[in-house]
Amino acid sequence: MKLTDIKGHSATSRSLALNDDAFVTRFEKIPVKIYPSAQAGSVEVASRIIELIKERRKSGQNVVLGLATGSTPLMVYNELIRRHKADGVSFDNVITFNLDEYYPLEHGHQQSYNHFMWDRLFKHIDIKTENIHIPSGSIVQEDVADFCRNYEKKIAESGGIDIQLLGIGRTGHIGFNEPGSAFNSKTRLVSLDRLTRNDAADSFNGEEHVPHFAITMGVGTIISAREIFLMAWGEGKAEILAKAVEGPVTEVIPTSYLQNHTNTTFIIDPPAAAQLARYKTPWRVGQCEWTDRMIRKAVLWLCTQTGKPLLKLTERDYNDYGFTDLITSQIFSKINIKVFNDLQHTITGWPGGKPNVDDSTRPERALPFPKRVALFSPHPDDDVISMGGTFARLVEHGHDVHVAYQTSGSIAVSDDDAIRYLDFVRNYEKIYNIEDPKAESLYKNSSDFYRNKKKGSIEPSELLAVKAAIRRGEATASCRYIGLPEKNVHFLDLPFYETGTVKKAPQSEADIQITVDFLCSLMPHQIYAAGDLSDPHGTHRVCIDIIIEALERIKNEEWMKDCRVWLYRGAWQEWDIEMVDMAVPLSPEEVVIKRNAIFRHQSQKDGAMFMGADKREFWQRAEERNKNTARLYDKLGMAEYEAIEVFVRYEVE
Repeated sequence: MKLTDIKGHSATSRSLALNDDAFVTRFEKIPVKIYPSAQAGSVEVASRIIELIKERRKSGQNVVLGLATGSTPLMVYNELIRRHKADGVSFDNVITFNLDEYYPLEHGHQQSYNHFMWDRLFKHIDIKTENIHIPSGSIVQEDVADFCRNYEKKIAESGGIDIQLLGIGRTGHIGFNEPGSAFNSKTRLVSLDRLTRNDAADSFNGEEHVPHFAITMGVGTIISAREIFLMAWGEGKAEILAKAVEGPVTEVIPTSYLQNHTNTTFIIDPPAAAQLARYKTPWRVGQCEWTDRMIRKAVLWLCTQTGKPLLKLTERDYNDYGFTDLITSQIFSKINIKVFNDLQHTITGWPGGKPNVDDSTRPERALPFPKRVALFSPHPDDDVISMGGTFARLVEHGHDVHVAYQTSGSIAVSDDDAIRYLDFVRNYEKIYNIEDPKAESLYKNSSDFYRNKKKGSIEPSELLAVKAAIRRGEATASCRYIGLPEKNVHFLDLPFYETGTVKKAPQSEADIQITVDFLCSLMPHQIYAAGDLSDPHGTHRVCIDIIIEALERIKNEEWMKDCRVWLYRGAWQEWDIEMVDMAVPLSPEEVVIKRNAIFRHQSQKDGAMFMGADKREFWQRAEERNKNTARLYDKLGMAEYEAIEVFVRYEVE
């Protein structure tokens, strides 16, 4: 499977014989353009903005832009900055109105949208300061209503918004128009949904610090724009996007109001498109190319619709759910057996391959045995959270397993934990009458820093080193528990992560070269890596991109011809069964081993800093996913297991 297939099931779209035909998009009530990447889609939007700027300049007119904040439009802003610097595109005829702002929040606050826009766009281009308009989060509450009326008035006096940029929230909000917002609402003060506040919690160092209110353009203000681009990137937006595009117009999903706008286009990447009918159930919207993988996808979907295991599907089931074209080319009973065998052959208790057996129907080859294994883990606990059972099995079977922790994970250690460890060092010195001025100074400086720490502050390198050391110790303890020698534990400390804040730097040449060097020194027969692309903080996505680029550079090495790459998931999501290439069943005892390995990461237990919307601990999430996967295999007619970890094979081409 290619990376594009993994990120967005693009193999599905290629299987449609009439991918651009209107019939394929017949469930979609808003025009949707799917680009191969967020970068490609962002360049298209930026190009349209620049095109309009140039058109208006010829006639001496201004362009009025409605701008959004957050991660979604960042690549658009980067492209606008690049074109300004490289091509001399001027923005002196541009007037901007931002969608929203948290309330109450000072302009200079690190998480204010005012700060965001100046930091990410305005200070890098030649836009006139007087042409910039952003809702104020610092005005007194009795003046808010007047401010909102004046904001609407300024938009009208500027000639109305020409192009409006939007993202989509997980509640279906646009701007901060939460569920329940009226289609004709105007700029106003609103209360933020709990889910919206939860999504912002990491940026504010905790949900308790996220403002409860915001000033936002109304839905009516937004849909008065002449042209609207809504952008969505990643699997996390797929479900709500499909509801907005294919479902009814409803105040429960404010984005659905855009179905009534005559010039709206959704610009999305393949992962965000994953729940659209043309991706999820392409046989309902066009003539399919019935590849083996497409047949598996369709038949497993049929099982879920009928509630039947594979071998109990009947000819009538196929007919009732529109699979006439499939069973006219093949006998339905043979299809059932084919998919059953296909799925059965994904199951193995030997993830490193079983020696001295026929491996023709096994997911992993028998030889060489034992194998050298490189297990990449984005953070110092993703290895055991996502594939702890398989990890333990590989070690038990005698493979030469090496774990490579790609980042330090330092920012996920709480200040209290850091001080507690420094307390231990100080008390240890007192007990043994050791005097170390550096340690005492570090303790004092750390205590002072955390006591006076401001939100968004960059932590001093010596404090981050303490937090990194905590996570290194926990990772080493976890590996030791599984039985891995300490010499096989590697900490890559990729530079992109080490910024001292939640916001990370882009991947660099140094990140890729570190990964290349590690792989070439080990020359593994197997590589395991995280394909968990819904990580809300983006670290997993950057880490897999670095690995893929490293593999691209070394793919012609002789040892790479005998190397297989397996992608796992776990902390944030699980692979769909139709994508699975290897399934490793776990016994009840192995589930406990996995849980105990996760418990070694004590700083991430009992309320880790970056839990996302799911407040359960990581071991609880992982166990539920693994057990649900086992139940699904059972329902499909496979053997019954306690839990199953699943993997997708990545093809290096």
